Amino acid sequence: MTLSGPAAEAGVVNGLRLWAGPQSTRVVLDLSAPAAHKVFALGNPNRIVIDLEDTAATIPGDMPAAGGVVAGLRTGTRPGGDLRVVLDLSAAVKPKSFLLEPNDSYGHRLVVDLLPLAAETTIKRAPRPSSETGRPVLIAIDAGHGGDDPGASGPSGIREKNVVLEVARRLADEIHRQPGMEPLLIRDGDYFVRLRDRREMARSAQADLFVSIHADAFRNGRATGATVYMLSQKGATDEAAQWAADRENASDLVGGVSLSDKDQLLAKVLLDLSQSATINASSMAGTRIIEQLGRVTQMRKTDVQQAPFLVLKSPDIPSILIELAYISNPREERALSDSGQQTRFARAIHEGVLEYFRNNAPPGSYLASHPPPIARPATRHIIERGETLSEIAERYRISVAMLRQSNQLKGDQIRIGQVLTIPSG
Repeated sequence: MTLSGPAAEAGVVNGLRLWAGPQSTRVVLDLSAPAAHKVFALGNPNRIVIDLEDTAATIPGDMPAAGGVVAGLRTGTRPGGDLRVVLDLSAAVKPKSFLLEPNDSYGHRLVVDLLPLAAETTIKRAPRPSSETGRPVLIAIDAGHGGDDPGASGPSGIREKNVVLEVARRLADEIHRQPGMEPLLIRDGDYFVRLRDRREMARSAQADLFVSIHADAFRNGRATGATVYMLSQKGATDEAAQWAADRENASDLVGGVSLSDKDQLLAKVLLDLSQSATINASSMAGTRIIEQLGRVTQMRKTDVQQAPFLVLKSPDIPSILIELAYISNPREERALSDSGQQTRFARAIHEGVLEYFRNNAPPGSYLASHPPPIARPATRHIIERGETLSEIAERYRISVAMLRQSNQLKGDQIRIGQVLTIPSG
């Protein structure tokens, strides 16, 4: 396989990084400038060869540790001065390479993705209990970015990919504790997952809801607030046309109707109907999540916004994308990296999801036959002069320890005007 980039002046490789995920392995070469290159696979033993024209290696320190399908890395100089990088592999793969322009975090890069030759079933499906209890509702939780894609960065260097993964894991814990629900983490580590793969993982697992978690950024550091998005109608129409034109995707089942034997026009109509219903469901789920998020953070918009995010373009799974806060705002960057606020974000999203499925449980699911009780709104107490934590706990008939835990208090110190959340006793 040969892929070539634009011709460039003599350059250097000044860094080499490796990211291993469950679906693929990514190798990144940091370049001083774009470089013409060739990438090809060899067998007996399996390896990938990367040749960069008129390029030298000045990689500082040791080579990156092996990971994923890469068992070892080595470099050498070919006759004529070109650089050769060899990836020793534990299995045969299909390489895919491309050049990236500089961004806020990195300079020029050559990215080589090592993809399995055959699709491997690595998706964890929710268990299917007996008909007496009903199946669990499966929530796909997508932590944005990852690996060589850090997302946005805050003024102090906090990276979006890290904080959203923490919130995603906490949300998975909340959902796992909920009877009748199971989580599916699309990304559970610091590795890159392609956007289309994220939604396909959710579809392969037959998820009932897709929640993508992000942190926003803006050139104005004063921008603030959370936003919830669903797919725009324009995005849905464009994707439906693409699905209908792709005969491989047209063989999928959408709402139980096979598209493989339908002509292009009928297939597009069926996809449009399916995705219109999915967008309506996404709107209802997003509205419930906004109601709950608004209790723990400021909302930039109090209704669900629409945008053609590629990751939301599943025709048969309600899908939403949540921008938790502006990581470009110093105050919100601190909130995003605070473990207590991460937990509050996770609990609010969980409550919103639960509210949605209380009235929209899939037929045959545990939640359809065992609807969760309506949550009693949390009581809010504004501290007045002379009050103590122990007196407040006694008034509401809860323990001081529970009051501290619900409000992330490390001691008994409180201040006038402070708002405490009073948990149910």
